[in-house]
Amino acid sequence: MRPPSPNDEPRRRGRGPRRAASIAALALASSLLAACAGDDGGKPTLNWYINPDGQETLAQLAEDCSTDEYDIQLQLLPASATDQRTQLARRLAAKDSSTDLMSLDPVFVPEFANAGWLAELPGDTIDDDVLAGAAETVKWEDKVFAAPQWANTQVLWFRRSLADAAGLDMSQPVTWNQVIDAAAEQGGTVGVQAARYEAYVVWINALVQGAGGQIVSDTEAGADAKVEVDSEAGRKTAEVIQHLADSEAAQPDLSNSNEGTSLGLMYPDEGPGEFMVNWTFVYKNYEGLVGGDITEEDFKDLGWARYPATVEGEPSKPPIGGIDIGVGAYSEHPDFAAEAASCITSPDAQTALAVNDGLMPARGSVYDSPELSEAYPKDLLDLFRTSIEEGGPRPKSAFYSMISGAIQSSWHSPNTVSPDSTPQESAEFLSDVLAGRSLL
Repeated sequence: MRPPSPNDEPRRRGRGPRRAASIAALALASSLLAACAGDDGGKPTLNWYINPDGQETLAQLAEDCSTDEYDIQLQLLPASATDQRTQLARRLAAKDSSTDLMSLDPVFVPEFANAGWLAELPGDTIDDDVLAGAAETVKWEDKVFAAPQWANTQVLWFRRSLADAAGLDMSQPVTWNQVIDAAAEQGGTVGVQAARYEAYVVWINALVQGAGGQIVSDTEAGADAKVEVDSEAGRKTAEVIQHLADSEAAQPDLSNSNEGTSLGLMYPDEGPGEFMVNWTFVYKNYEGLVGGDITEEDFKDLGWARYPATVEGEPSKPPIGGIDIGVGAYSEHPDFAAEAASCITSPDAQTALAVNDGLMPARGSVYDSPELSEAYPKDLLDLFRTSIEEGGPRPKSAFYSMISGAIQSSWHSPNTVSPDSTPQESAEFLSDVLAGRSLL
């Protein structure tokens, strides 16, 4: 995963963007004027294309990081990661000089860098303070093409009362099968993202990596990458999905589920609630509902634990998402844009996004800041940080959109997944897509 990314998240329950309308209008007006910015010899304007997460904070960062030499102007991208990629790719393929800064889903970086659409950034953009999982997302062919702004990961959210009733010790690693069975026995449910979109691939990829495998390897070979999903890890993944689909713990909308659909099932009017894998925004989402949709006691019953293991005894590989800031290769002001990218990804900027919007830092030092210590429980911060450090990114490939599309096509719906057939069929289809023998 926004993610997820992990960034295709729907509007948060009870926490819609506060300035969406004004920023959308601003983006429309500025897009009409962008080509003229600086033409009169005045101070240039850097266009920063952002995704919808944390808009108010991003607007403040744009203002704070503008200087006497340049201004930063926001341009709002569509909500879905797929549409974000399409809009940016069209601009960059046309060598649009007004695309200065971009908020990129991590899976866009290899494709855009391989196409020559991103300016290379200094190697010291990634220092020892950047968490390993986040640092890996901005590199392509041993060069740095973006700066991590915030990092996302998934954890297992749950009602403490539900886990206690099921006899699960959540201080110890738990498996997917344990979680599914515990929820079913207690009349609860398990929330996942299994609609036919990018977040479903996030789930599948995490399951495969958690079983010690990969969907594809040797991704720098491009279309000649090795397809590995037809493996024991692929079959273990299919077993988990089949188990949930056949279980009474499956939510009614399983084949259409996304990051938002299961949020309300944590605190139903009746029933024990759920276990749910979801991104870091969940804590701030529920905190914001206290006194309205939920009580203080409800909120105290919210628990969190590491992403479930695919195979007992093997560490899970939590999904890695977030947003990286890229500089357009055709920008007329690349030095200013690189300077601005450094400012909007600074520790102070990452602190603001975490405190205000639940978008967690890509820098380890920020997790120790007084602001985050006040905003989040320490064990939750430790869990986020560890999950980002030890998690697993989606395949880094210039052909990622093909890989994702082929997996979505072969594994959807979850109700049809079978360990006896799905891994093999998906491997054959993915191989054909990469080789040009089949179309998505």
